[in-house]
Amino acid sequence: MKSVALHNLGCKVNGYEMDVMQQMLQEKGYKIVSFDEPADIYIVNTCTVTNIADRKSRQMLHRAKKQNPHAVVVAVGCYVQTDEAGIEKDRAVDLAIGNNRKKDLVAILENYLQENEGRTERDAETQRRDIIDINHTDEYEELLLKRTAEHTRAYIKIQDGCNQFCSYCIIPYARGRVRSRREEDILREVRGIVAAGYQEIVLTGIHIGSYGLDRGALELLPLLEKLQEIEGLKRIRLGSLEPRIVTEEFARRISGLTKVCPHFHLSLQSGCDSVLKRMNRRYDSGEYLDTTRLLRQYYDNPAITTDVIVGFPQETEEEFRATEAFVRRVNFYEMHIFKYSKRQGTKAAAMEGQITEAEKSRRSAVLIEAGKQMSRAYRAGYIGRKAEALFEDAHEIGGKRYWLGHTPQYIRVAKAAEGAADLHNRLVRGVLKGFLDEEVMLME
Repeated sequence: MKSVALHNLGCKVNGYEMDVMQQMLQEKGYKIVSFDEPADIYIVNTCTVTNIADRKSRQMLHRAKKQNPHAVVVAVGCYVQTDEAGIEKDRAVDLAIGNNRKKDLVAILENYLQENEGRTERDAETQRRDIIDINHTDEYEELLLKRTAEHTRAYIKIQDGCNQFCSYCIIPYARGRVRSRREEDILREVRGIVAAGYQEIVLTGIHIGSYGLDRGALELLPLLEKLQEIEGLKRIRLGSLEPRIVTEEFARRISGLTKVCPHFHLSLQSGCDSVLKRMNRRYDSGEYLDTTRLLRQYYDNPAITTDVIVGFPQETEEEFRATEAFVRRVNFYEMHIFKYSKRQGTKAAAMEGQITEAEKSRRSAVLIEAGKQMSRAYRAGYIGRKAEALFEDAHEIGGKRYWLGHTPQYIRVAKAAEGAADLHNRLVRGVLKGFLDEEVMLME
């Protein structure tokens, strides 16, 4: 039995695909071991969103070969897709598998092992690459998840690819154009996940608001309405959305779906219109604000979260201050703040007026502090209110043991672990009494 160590880099989509690849390997009899252990085969699911992500992907591949020079090192995914020439020259990589070929991982790997049986060292001719032209395929790569490393929440991939071509983003070149999964395959996977005991799913993809676009119509709402009817499924959580999908009809219809969590992650990137234009985003700050108002019209205090990039090329202090004022005006529950990082091959990387790292760090710190203030204020608004949490696991906080879980708004809560009561994967109602620490609220 050959041992396999896997390591994932990047987004939730990568995580979903890694779970499926591990599942496929286990079903074929491979032994899964930690990436820190000696293994016969190392698989790195790579990321290419920034130059730093490329470097981390290379580092993990070289680390694997260093741990066992005789192991087969497999590079999979986005970095493979965007730098085939670099992969070809990399002596640490034995096998390279691009996007839309992950479903065939086991077959490709076993063919490689058979062809190279008895070899102790790779030469230039023995590296194998299985990479398609991702920008000229309309095939959705069907991967079926039966279980996941998380025990209460399952990520369900519904689409791949992106048609947006933001000026800072390499993803359309790494993942290709929008390709939507068949509705019947999604429903089949979710029914299986629910039968395995999972109560919450998170719909994920590269651009889930475009689900169905390649078939001629946006189909996210009809999909949600069918998921609502699945018996035993208690919660549906949405991944990142573009603000333009939230029309009056969308807000009205989705608010009637009781299983959909009132937690909406709306990509912002900048609150300044001139920066949004340079980013090639498809909305302005006014449209974004209207989106948040619609959600608040149809929901009682929904959790609205976002991503913001600071230090985009040519971003002036005035433009940054406009973003700071805008995020406070929206009053987000949480913000993920990213310092702009060059990605070769994108328009933004060639722009003049690149911002220094020191200035990007200063601006990042300002928004991180603003985010902390808004997050605490949002959660404080729930003190004294009843809430329902799906509990996941138990931890010690301040010398006392608590069960930890999340409300539909994704507020992290703790409930004292009393006696032998097992709250794992249970939905429990209680009153939020206050803050246990900066990250967790106490439920009684």
